[in-house]
Amino acid sequence: MTGFNTQAVHAGQHKDPHTGAVVPPIYQTSTFIQDGINVLRSGHEYSRGSNPTRDGFQDQLTALEHGAAGFAFASGIAAEDALLRAVLEPGDHIILGADGYGGTNRLISKLHSKWGITSSAVDITSLDSVRAAVRPNTALLWVETPSNPLLGIADLAGWAAIAREHGALLVVDNTFATPYLQRPLDFGAHAVVHSTTKYIGGHSDVLGGAVIVADHHFRGQTLTEAVGYQQFAGGAVAGPQDSYLAARGLKTLGLRMERHCASADKLARWLDAQPEVTRVYYPGLESHPGHELAARQQRGFGGIVSLALEDEAAARAFAQSMEYFQLSVSLGGVESLVCYPREMTHASLIGTELEIPANLVRLSVGIEEVEDLIADLQRGLAAARAASAPSVQPATSTVREKALENA
Repeated sequence: MTGFNTQAVHAGQHKDPHTGAVVPPIYQTSTFIQDGINVLRSGHEYSRGSNPTRDGFQDQLTALEHGAAGFAFASGIAAEDALLRAVLEPGDHIILGADGYGGTNRLISKLHSKWGITSSAVDITSLDSVRAAVRPNTALLWVETPSNPLLGIADLAGWAAIAREHGALLVVDNTFATPYLQRPLDFGAHAVVHSTTKYIGGHSDVLGGAVIVADHHFRGQTLTEAVGYQQFAGGAVAGPQDSYLAARGLKTLGLRMERHCASADKLARWLDAQPEVTRVYYPGLESHPGHELAARQQRGFGGIVSLALEDEAAARAFAQSMEYFQLSVSLGGVESLVCYPREMTHASLIGTELEIPANLVRLSVGIEEVEDLIADLQRGLAAARAASAPSVQPATSTVREKALENA
């Protein structure tokens, strides 16, 4: 098999046979001329069903994830929704990683619950917790690793074994790691989801999502058939321009991830030595409880670093006081971003046992010079010192933080 970067550049990216253009054209069309009634040229009829630009991106991502088929959608949540609709039935139960993207939790608990879907949140680092949560109607296990935003590490092979034992599907959100750092299907997962908005697009200029499936039968059909039909019938497809931008970003994913990982590691170690920082969450640190597992499962430790400050006031001041770490809900771009997850990406969890600590901040480390980013973090920590009141006690840990510390 050819190497990752070679596949990223060439898989699905067929050169234009008519002009010799190195970059495949963008097929910005809604429909295709037929040579007769239902006599299709190259199998294309209507861009909701197929489009050469989207097909190329899907093939490219499928090759990198070692999948059987891939499907591109208009957003990460659209991809997740399509997969859930494709495989679940009313009355099904989902085991959901407790530390994960708030939008996924909202999708399942607020929207799919109306159709009889139930879910249980578990500590992703404890296989015993996963086993204990299995019910007779458990159809799906869903996990992010590294998780968002506490950077927990799940044992993918262990999760896959539990899913197989109970005839359930394992879905892994691989947005943080990307196929460059880990391929969950190789560990026994049945499907992978991505917000291609993040590292795959890589430049904060495109919205998208994807599902990549293994060659697996579930409830009388292959996952390729189930998700493919849902994509066509549900229609939340990625447009040709978005598919082109995501495919372009995917070509340089390996190079960018090397830089993201190297810079994040340096910043995590620097932050870990700062007195204003009470804890750094980064699996590359030897002190991280999932460090050894991450080293076995992943090629690198990723570009996301989360940190806890003295209190909520310090965290808020830190997040709003920097120049290069710009305040935003997204991540994975070439520019560095900072997020206050409790009230931004995970606001839907406030008031539940899954709510994010008030003193937590998440960093998406870009490709800028590390020295400039450290200087920016120094500005943020100075603001945090000024904002932190001595009488205010540090925010208490949630159930998930305690579970991570004890793992």
